[in-house]
Amino acid sequence: MPSISTLAAVAENAPSGDRDGRLAGQVVAGLTSAGLPRHFVPRRWGGAEGGFASLLADVAAVGEACTSAAWVGMLWAVHGRYAALLPEEGQRELWGGSPDVRISAALMPPAGLARPVGDGWRLTGSWVCVSGIASAEWLLVAAPEAAEYGGRVRVFAVPAGAVETVGTWDATGLRATGSHTAVVRDAFVPHHRSFLQAELLRGADAPGLARCHTVPARLVGGPLFCAPALGAARRALAAWSEWAAGKAPGGGRPHRDSAAVRETLAVASAHIDAAGLLLERAARRADTEPVTPALVTGNQRDAAVAAGLLTDAVDRLFRTGGAHVREGGGDLNRLWRDVHTVASHGVLRLEPVAAAYASAVLDADASAVDDVPASAVDRVGAFVVPGADAPGVPGADAPARISAASRSR
Repeated sequence: MPSISTLAAVAENAPSGDRDGRLAGQVVAGLTSAGLPRHFVPRRWGGAEGGFASLLADVAAVGEACTSAAWVGMLWAVHGRYAALLPEEGQRELWGGSPDVRISAALMPPAGLARPVGDGWRLTGSWVCVSGIASAEWLLVAAPEAAEYGGRVRVFAVPAGAVETVGTWDATGLRATGSHTAVVRDAFVPHHRSFLQAELLRGADAPGLARCHTVPARLVGGPLFCAPALGAARRALAAWSEWAAGKAPGGGRPHRDSAAVRETLAVASAHIDAAGLLLERAARRADTEPVTPALVTGNQRDAAVAAGLLTDAVDRLFRTGGAHVREGGGDLNRLWRDVHTVASHGVLRLEPVAAAYASAVLDADASAVDDVPASAVDRVGAFVVPGADAPGVPGADAPARISAASRSR
């Protein structure tokens, strides 16, 4: 867990980060020393090989101080998990000197082009929305091989010095993430700094890997992406509650005497608590439970629903708070914008998530991955950690399948 002093420094710099569009150097150093970049780094390089539940708690705590800092810190951790799929020599190049390497990434959708040459590739292209690029030491970018070489999508690790940053980030929220565009003009990437994107999506299957390196990306993406919003909503509730405990201007009645204020407190706090419980359960399941279609899509469902609960909560707080609470430079205004920006991420959109969940729970039983069409795999996500029991939702009818899926969670 980040120290109290680190969280205080992050909170102090949150307003200026929102205004300036970047994280202060003090914040970058604090998040690094708190261990976020090394969270999933293999132990042989000095990393923690940490769990998903502990990361979610850390990110939510940072989110109470600054949503943008939480978002970037969460991604540094997640990208370390991805970089652990590099061949041994590539991992050594990243972490041979220290596990505290900050890695930004642009993986979905793939962009650019990679042409095989000698013992590597020539990589060109531009990738948008690269969070934390200004403080990154390495970048992971996804690009297809040239069609004549198969057209497979690969992930490439590129040193920050080979990347040009183009200032394009001007979003409503998460402004301090500095999620600008990365441009690679013409970089040589050796074989040991690349792996197939499919391995990331399905989860690695090499022997001896830690659990955090074997689960598919879609199992954990939603809960972790929602964690900064959880922290932000908790902070928004605290800021609003300070206002609600006071009196109206001019010595009027206390705000808490209003039925609307009391109702807002009850509903918003319950929604934030419920979102936290959903996300914490999803992270614990990602740490421990066998990976099945129902687990993957159940976690996606819980994250998307949690995002909806959090946006509803901050909307209620924003509408009920007084004019001074809603002022442009105030905490509640920034937090409201941040939560909405997090919830707009494609991973947290309810409609596609609901379709994937319904497919896993209601569709005909698929007892083996090979029996599932490629389009379904793409829709639902990687189904199973290799070596785990083959997935399937038992039962001959929909109610039985729903019941079984519910018991598995």
